[in-house]
Amino acid sequence: MLKEFWSSLSQWLLGVTACQHDTAGPPDGLKERNLENAAKKEGQREPDTKADSVGQEKSTVSPKKTTVLIMVAPPTDLQKKIVKAGDKDLDGQLDFEEFVHYLRDHEKKLRLVFKSLDKKNDGRIDSQEIMQSLRDLGVHISEEQAEKILKSMDKNGTMTIDWNEWRDYHLLHPADNIPEIILYWKHSTIFDVGESMLVPDEFTAEEKKTGMLWRHLVAGGGAGAVSRTCTAPLDRLKVLMQVHASRSNSMGIAGGFTQMIREGGLRSLWRGNGINVLKIAPESAIKFMAYEQIKRLIGSNQETLGILERLVSGSLAGAIAQSSIYPMEVLKTRLALGRTGQYSGMKVCAKHIFKKEGLKAFYKGYIPNMLGIIPYAGIDLAVYETLKNSWLQRFATDSADPGVFVLLACGTMSSTCGQLASYPLALVRTRMQAQATQEGSPQMTMTGLFRHIVRTEGAIGLYRGLAPNFMKVIPAVSISYVVYENLKITLGVQSR
Repeated sequence: MLKEFWSSLSQWLLGVTACQHDTAGPPDGLKERNLENAAKKEGQREPDTKADSVGQEKSTVSPKKTTVLIMVAPPTDLQKKIVKAGDKDLDGQLDFEEFVHYLRDHEKKLRLVFKSLDKKNDGRIDSQEIMQSLRDLGVHISEEQAEKILKSMDKNGTMTIDWNEWRDYHLLHPADNIPEIILYWKHSTIFDVGESMLVPDEFTAEEKKTGMLWRHLVAGGGAGAVSRTCTAPLDRLKVLMQVHASRSNSMGIAGGFTQMIREGGLRSLWRGNGINVLKIAPESAIKFMAYEQIKRLIGSNQETLGILERLVSGSLAGAIAQSSIYPMEVLKTRLALGRTGQYSGMKVCAKHIFKKEGLKAFYKGYIPNMLGIIPYAGIDLAVYETLKNSWLQRFATDSADPGVFVLLACGTMSSTCGQLASYPLALVRTRMQAQATQEGSPQMTMTGLFRHIVRTEGAIGLYRGLAPNFMKVIPAVSISYVVYENLKITLGVQSR
């Protein structure tokens, strides 16, 4: 499958034009460099035979509402996409100001794509550059087919496309996901903050075919294992504060570390880390495979999904993966809370839980864990997309590549916001997982535990352990990135 921006190319390869007016080029008014003047001219130009051929009546009505669409008369699906892309006030219509804003925004994105396709930096795109760009997206075409694509846009017979030809041809072809921007702005799994990234990466057909996909996943898994190991003391402290800290038992960061070392020595700081590292591989693999299947089930014909589709697909894939490995989450919590010598290993801990509490104990806290997926994934994606679009609008001039520090900052901030929103549910989940370890404490339901925490500790009780959780974010992301880049080199993964 191709990304939406290149969907017209697949039609060209089959010998079918994308829409009726493509072969004749764009309307004359859109050839003007000044987009606002082009929109203004629309209401003054004489109706041509092109409009008549698609059943539009000649009219001299002033263009205050969707008359621009009547002028161009594109297929109905393109009309709807243009209105959807530019309709800021959500009234179902595209007025003059909205259309000008759409043109400016879309032209900027087209400029970025043009520069990325222009490998020779000579201001023109030739057949070889088109072949290379499609090859990067996993599509291999012949030079004859590339020339056919060129001819559909080339108006002066040079067999190359300059910026004006490229802009005029694609200006009224709205694309939700422009490939060059998406390739640079992947919501990468290397941002491992010790918590599950619920929305998997997008991978091109070429990466899937050549096996680069699995190398990326292996590199990301290795980076996650190292970063989680390095930040494991903070993670265990977070669990202890979530379960044991209260108004009467104030546990600070320094006091918590002192207590852990006094009870079990330095080695105890990493208690429960083994299972936390082991669950990376099955969770990542299940999540990715589920994500690909869900994309097919929702009928998406794109490699890269829109934000709403990603939220739905990512949340469902995350729920499936979490359901599959959830017993490992319970084991991690029990091991982290265990006393020195209580369990000699993961297997002994699992047998003890099964014998004493039964199979259902491995799914304690499952409901709040599943409920936490939606706010985590939703806010994580929304913040990331907002930061990405803000950067593109303000700073993208010659390239959509933001550089590694911008990506790290955006990924860290979005993941942190997602965690903050879902943290009360994560705390309740951890307490439910740990209930059997607290002798004499009643076994509460999710809602009962929420009410108990708010009544006895106040709203702040829902955020116990938040400080060590946030303290580990920056070191975890930094370590993940360094290890990921080195593993990519070792595994022969090419950077974009």
